[in-house]
Formats: sequence, structure tokens, C-alpha cells
Amino acid sequence: MKTKLSVTLGRLKLKNPVIAASGTFGYAEEFKDFLDLKKLGAIVTKTLTLKPRQGNPAPRTCETPAGMLNSIGLENPGLEIFIKSKLPFLKRTGVPIIMSIASEEEPEEFLELVARINLIKEAAAIELNISCPNVRGKDNLISQDAEATYKIIQEVRKITDKVLITKLSPNVTSISAIAKSAAEAGSDALALINTLGGMSIDIENRRPKVAAGIAGLSGPAIRPVAVKMTWEVFNAVKLPIIGMGGIMDTASALEFMIAGATAVGIGTANFIHPGVGAEIAAGLKNYLLKNKISDINKLIGSLEI
Repeated sequence: MKTKLSVTLGRLKLKNPVIAASGTFGYAEEFKDFLDLKKLGAIVTKTLTLKPRQGNPAPRTCETPAGMLNSIGLENPGLEIFIKSKLPFLKRTGVPIIMSIASEEEPEEFLELVARINLIKEAAAIELNISCPNVRGKDNLISQDAEATYKIIQEVRKITDKVLITKLSPNVTSISAIAKSAAEAGSDALALINTLGGMSIDIENRRPKVAAGIAGLSGPAIRPVAVKMTWEVFNAVKLPIIGMGGIMDTASALEFMIAGATAVGIGTANFIHPGVGAEIAAGLKNYLLKNKISDINKLIGSLEI
């Protein structure tokens, strides 16, 4: 029996739905000895800013029950150094490259970043990271405001024909309302969820285990929240969704797809098992064969309540 694993995010076609999520896969070269990168559907770069960022002070991560906290603070080499030192390897992978970007100060920085990325033909899509909770001095995220979300996506849409993926925050009253604004403004797809705000305390010295205090919670602990939000957004907008949040294996990836995700982003699991992305891709094919399903797209949003 032949099975179809390919999916589409707007105009971007992926050979399978498994994506290495931003922030947990570096710039791919770090993982080349652990798996065949060509077995992934796409790779999202670590989020880039215009200028280099050192990120937040250490310690920046700690383990939690069924997850981890991180407050990296968007550490990255900046767009210029990325183009010179990181992009050449990514080009050679033969896998669609999704460039994740964020602004440091003003939202207008997105426009300058996108204008530069327009010139990179290997950039298959752009992920607008408007939901990173770990940037100091930002009390409110763009993705926590429907109007601000609409405005920045609309402005970016005017200057690029590349596929736009908007990454949403779970730290909102209604993620569906934000998703609707993103759809109306011209986003081609949505990525959800980013991390949940959290904190862990060292009771011996009465200090946070992560120097920044509040950090982003990821891993299996947030999966039920992420699956629920994927289901809500699937029923609110007609855009393809990249579901993520605690995906550790094929079964958890399937949860997201059945809830409405077109593709799945593998994050924290990469730290535990670097080859997990390729294993999940193979697992999805085996699931289709076992259940006599010819096309993985038939699973998307197939949840019955």
C-alpha cells in the first residue's frame, strides 16, 4: 500500500510533516551526526535578530517535572553573521529552511529583516516570532494583542511573497482571537504554541533556578494545553497549523494532527533524543500503513467529540 506523507503550508510543500522547531535545533549543523537531516520535513532556524544578541544571564535553563524552563533571551549571532557562517551549511541540507525572526526594540525591525531575507532564495518561509516570552523589557508581546498582531503581519505581507508563518503565544485569554487577526492580516500558516510562562525556585537560597526569574516552560507538561489550543485554532481559522508543545514521539505527534495540525514541530525532545525527528517521520508512515490510511492529510482535524 502506498502512503502519502506530504503536506503543504501555504505554497510550501513538505515531504513529511515533521519540522525541527526553532530554538532547539540550533542551525542544524549541531545535529548532523545524530540523524539524516534529509528525513525531516523542514528545519526552522534559531530565531534571528538584526544585531547579535548575548541573551539572558546564566543559569538560563532548569529541569522541571515533565519539562524544562528556559530563558535564553534570543541569543543569536545576528542576521549578517548567520548569512556568512550558518546559512552555507543549511543550504546543503536539501531540506526546506524556515527562517525565524524577531525584533529587539521596535516592531519595524521585522520589516528590515524580511527585506534582507527576501534576497535569500533558500529561505523557503519566514517564521514571525512575535511570542518569545524571554526578552527583557517587553511587558507585552505582539502576539498578546490582536490589533498589534494584525498590524505587523499586514506590514510584512506588503513587502514579501515568501510564505509567512506566525508563531503564537499561549499566554493569552483567547488564542483563537489572535489567530483570526493573523489570518485576516495575511499570514499563510500559524505555529503554536510557544512556551508557557513559569518559574522554579531553589528553596535553599530562595532564588529562582533561572536567573531571569520567569522563564518559558516546554516539554510534555504543556502538551495537553498545546493540543487544546491547536483544536481551538483549527476550528477558528482556515490556515494550516504547525502544532508543537511536548511532542516526544509518534503518538504525541499524532495527537496534534488529529486535533488539527498540518505539521508538527519537535522542540524539547531534541535535547533528550537528537534523532527523534527522523523516528517520528518513520513512525507516522507506519501508523498510516497499520491503519490502512493512504494520505496523512486525512488525519488532520479528524478528532470526533
